Amino acid sequence: MQHWHILGAGAIGGLFATLLQDAGTPCTLLLRDNDPDLVAGNACITLRRGEQLHRHRFAVSACSDRSPVAHLLVCTKACDIVPAIAAVGHRLVPGATVLLLANGLGYQDQVRGRWPQLDCFAGSTTEGAFREARRSICHAGHGSTLVGQPGRAAAPDWFTTWRELPISCEWSADIDTVLWRKLAINCAINPVTALHHCPNGALAERPDLAALVRELCTEIRAVAIAAGQEQAVRDLHPQVMTVIRATASNRSSMLQDVLAGRATEIDYLTGYLLAQAQRFGLEAPWNATLLAAVKALTAGPAPS
Repeated sequence: MQHWHILGAGAIGGLFATLLQDAGTPCTLLLRDNDPDLVAGNACITLRRGEQLHRHRFAVSACSDRSPVAHLLVCTKACDIVPAIAAVGHRLVPGATVLLLANGLGYQDQVRGRWPQLDCFAGSTTEGAFREARRSICHAGHGSTLVGQPGRAAAPDWFTTWRELPISCEWSADIDTVLWRKLAINCAINPVTALHHCPNGALAERPDLAALVRELCTEIRAVAIAAGQEQAVRDLHPQVMTVIRATASNRSSMLQDVLAGRATEIDYLTGYLLAQAQRFGLEAPWNATLLAAVKALTAGPAPS
């Protein structure tokens, strides 16, 4: 039987841990060595759906432990993925299945380059989940989850478990297109909301922000096409506006990070896009301006 270890048991990691456990799959949360749940030897995640509360108790393990890991789900922020895997690298058996479920692009290649012995997969999810407290998650809305591996058309055997989860979870034979499409939409929305401290809906309501989104989409589309991802950005601007209207009251994850003083995923979103633009000799000044502005928001005070 598969036994999944979860790195990053926040909103999405915790949600999938509960889904897997409900499906009869053993799960263990991998924790930092100083996590207080290690003393208790287990952790309880409370999942709220509407007015219903569901409590799940999980085995826990310190990253520094030595027991082997054969199936690893990574749901940390993009900027934390490589150091998080490095913290448990000594536990990963040769050929271990590693599923990366995070925003952005670039870290996938970093993981494959550093750990070529691992069988790495990538995923994208639009499940709505947010943390209400440290181990309390609200499953706010259903979406879809797509999982794949570049160059692999058929799903591996282990994915049977995931396909049977009580959510929309499917195998994608073209995961690169899926990830590029999500990157493009995130690049057009998240940095603008983070910079202007506004919910997603303001990007449609305010003429100045709506015009900025259109300019960003034009640049993003040109870069994606140069990278061979025309399918991912077909009708990009209408797609972006549809997402904005559907999530009008939402605060993007990047805005939440900025408000909390945390590092953002900008380097793996707009930063990755601009690296691709440079690779193909393209200019993307609107995106470059946003990258610098968002990084300045989370930069520490200048040295005196």
